[in-house]
Amino acid sequence: MEYSILIVPGLGDSTTGHWQDNWLHHFPNAKKVIQDNWNQPQLQDWLTNLNTTIKSIDTPIVIVAHSLAVSLVAHWSQQNDTSKIAGALLVAPADVESPAHTPEEIWNFAPIPLNKLNYPSIVITSDNDPYISVERAEYLSKNWRSRFYNVGSKGHLNFASNLGLWEEGQEILQDLLLQIAQNKK
Repeated sequence: MEYSILIVPGLGDSTTGHWQDNWLHHFPNAKKVIQDNWNQPQLQDWLTNLNTTIKSIDTPIVIVAHSLAVSLVAHWSQQNDTSKIAGALLVAPADVESPAHTPEEIWNFAPIPLNKLNYPSIVITSDNDPYISVERAEYLSKNWRSRFYNVGSKGHLNFASNLGLWEEGQEILQDLLLQIAQNKK
């Protein structure tokens, strides 16, 4: 089955050199959600743009969300028809409920919805991510009924992590695609 890979960046966008931007150019079936204000995000505005992008895609969608966008996807999934979503890779969630971990400009994304997601998903974290603890990322994963991966000490899995095409992430994406295929049987 042909899927669209929907790249959903977080705060500040995932620009040149970020693995999400590299994936956008690497996968021929990849699209990206564009937000009006990458640096002062407002949940309702970001939800509208995510929803508009999802509605514009005709094939089943695999979401690839990073950081703040993980909370965005959790909110969107509670409020919208998720039938077009085949699965989601939820990378380096930012703990928007923790003033110790995240900047004030993203606290309007709290609280993070904890309801089970209606599609296969995988949460990926790093054990030294400054924006969330491993325990909190695993807690979110359990509530969402997502598979959980800790990829070791790689920071926030962002531009500063210097991941290139992030082959390890692509392998985990393949695991997700396999999980999706098994669920269809």
